Amino acid sequence: MKIMSFNIRCGNVGDEPWDARIDIVCQTILESGADSVGIQEATPEWMEALKEKIGHKYDYVGIGRDDGKNEGEYSPVFYLKDKYEAVERDNFWLSETPNEVSYGWDAVCRRICSWARLRDKTTGKEYVHINTHFDHIGVEARRNSVEMIIKHAKTFVDIPVVFTADMNVVEGTENYNQFVNSDYFDDTKKLAPDTMHYCTYHDTKPEEHKDEVIDYVMINKGFNAFKYVVMTEGIDGRFVSDHYPIYAEVEIK
Repeated sequence: MKIMSFNIRCGNVGDEPWDARIDIVCQTILESGADSVGIQEATPEWMEALKEKIGHKYDYVGIGRDDGKNEGEYSPVFYLKDKYEAVERDNFWLSETPNEVSYGWDAVCRRICSWARLRDKTTGKEYVHINTHFDHIGVEARRNSVEMIIKHAKTFVDIPVVFTADMNVVEGTENYNQFVNSDYFDDTKKLAPDTMHYCTYHDTKPEEHKDEVIDYVMINKGFNAFKYVVMTEGIDGRFVSDHYPIYAEVEIK
């Protein structure tokens, strides 16, 4: 299986507007063949474009963070609809009132988490994919968001769980360590024997952002990880976003 995390960037990348990148973003997802993809910064306009361009292959779970419907950015999970059925799905806000449209703690944006419990239509095997985008300012919000994610993931007893996110923190910092020291999640970059080190956020200047790994694919003990990749190649010499997409090749134990 291949699990992807992809911050597609809501606006311009350099001088290139968001809608000029629709084709290369969607091409990147389709050519990856990912079983499921956690996407960040998917505005309503981006969601319409994604549904049009990849909807023949992928269904999704997600809602807009600003009204619980279609306003504000989504953090959706897209999944191969011919291979999987979403037997459970839901969304919650990273806040003290997770079932209501809300800001959390010291966050400057509303932040939403979307998840799907996916069942392989052929094998019957299941896994849960949780996806979100942490606040870029709120220190308390990020700390509490980690605790919320881990607590929620633990409700899926004896089911493999994968977590994808733009966490807005680099490796080795407090919130990253909350995850990898939790005895529940670990980083596929560390676990996979075939791995690499490269920035995931680049802002079109990767040489200036060498250590800015802020996007992650984390798994619980229900998975084995084999490969971790930062997709740096772009398409036709163009950056597909201001982040590089990443993916992990994993297997349910």
